[in-house]
Amino acid sequence: MAAPATAPPPPSNLRRIVAASLVGTTVEWYDFFLYGSAAALVFNKLFFPESDPLVGTLLSFLTYAVGFAARPVGALVFGHYGDRLGRKKLLVLSLLMMGGATFAIGLLPTHATIGSAAPVLLTVLRLVQGFALGGEWGGAVLLVSEHGDAKRRGFWASWPQTGAPAGQLLATAVLSALTAVLSESAFESWGWRIPFLLSGVLVILGLWIRLSVDESPVFKAALAQAEERKAAAAPAEKMPLVAVLRHHWRDVLIAMGARMAENISYYVITAFILVYATTSAELSKQTALNAVLVASAVHFAVIPLWGALSDRVGRRPVYLVGAIGVALWMFPFFALIDGRSFGSLLLAVTVGLVFHGAMYAPQAAFFAEMFATRMRYSGASIGAQFSSVAAGAPAPLIATALLADFGSSTPISLYVIAASLLTVLAIVCAKETRSRDLTEIEPEAGRQAMDTATPPADARSV
Repeated sequence: MAAPATAPPPPSNLRRIVAASLVGTTVEWYDFFLYGSAAALVFNKLFFPESDPLVGTLLSFLTYAVGFAARPVGALVFGHYGDRLGRKKLLVLSLLMMGGATFAIGLLPTHATIGSAAPVLLTVLRLVQGFALGGEWGGAVLLVSEHGDAKRRGFWASWPQTGAPAGQLLATAVLSALTAVLSESAFESWGWRIPFLLSGVLVILGLWIRLSVDESPVFKAALAQAEERKAAAAPAEKMPLVAVLRHHWRDVLIAMGARMAENISYYVITAFILVYATTSAELSKQTALNAVLVASAVHFAVIPLWGALSDRVGRRPVYLVGAIGVALWMFPFFALIDGRSFGSLLLAVTVGLVFHGAMYAPQAAFFAEMFATRMRYSGASIGAQFSSVAAGAPAPLIATALLADFGSSTPISLYVIAASLLTVLAIVCAKETRSRDLTEIEPEAGRQAMDTATPPADARSV
């Protein structure tokens, strides 16, 4: 028999679950974005001093991209065990790994101290960061999605998504404060280490809150059904990865396409902007950081609003607004930055992030609603993280290279617009998922959820 839909938890419990996911994702995105900001501001001088400034920045962003290369591996490993063991255990592990790697970066000797071993160690720690983050996102959004009900799933599941701008806000605020009170030489000498070392304190806070919540009731029900089938000597379930690629390959491709504009635009707007504003527009680091800081606060505020709107009108319409909006905004975006004032820079980044939020907010619920419970962690993580290798990973690198080769922002705008077209195509091909019951969900009616010989009704309940 199909399992009955689980009742939504009391509002107080749901808020605690949302808080646990939000704090954890904030800490992890703080660590990840801190590296990106440091890569744009100081790592080129500290770890690649023998290169000219722009080449040093390219090499610095290359180590930044390495973290993205590890994210699909993290998605595979965490997704597999998250679908087998539960969401909560893997989320605790990902937080410890991310925080430990970031703290270690704060203690890392530079090129001046240990030579070429410094960038090698930096790259290794970046790989650990990427591996951990590859497993974090899927578990955090699923923990909330699987606790709530369909009517407000878009709103509640969007809150873990605010961990990205919250982490960006926190990382940028710390860097901005340090660059404001320290001289450039002091910041490059030792000040840059402080934000990385602060990660240790944030991880303790995140663990304290994350350990206080219970496992997803939807997952526990699916796990109990799997144990019943095992006890009844029914055919064993296939590995989650195998089941996802066999039954949900179309959904994985749609998720990857949906991530292209969202991922690329975000890293152009928040990471590459620090390079463009301080070189081509000749603005100070402090001005660029302050603009990203204020815009990230607006980004944080609008994400739940977009999420709530997706509960009313659907995931696809809201996502399309974001993808088309980002494409249309790219040329005005760089034109405003070229105005070389804080006001125009702030407007450029803020509007860009508002459009980005329209894609990012419904993404958590949208991806969760594509996959069956016992393969949901794997499916959502694979779709989200594999696309990051082609999207977010090389975005600052490609944008910096285009700027170096052409000396113009036009190719960069066209790059983002091309990504937006891919995302629009993916969303047009997707089916609306709003109001689906996660205990019975199947992207295509009548398709079995797991690769077993059990009847379709059983499979659909998992």
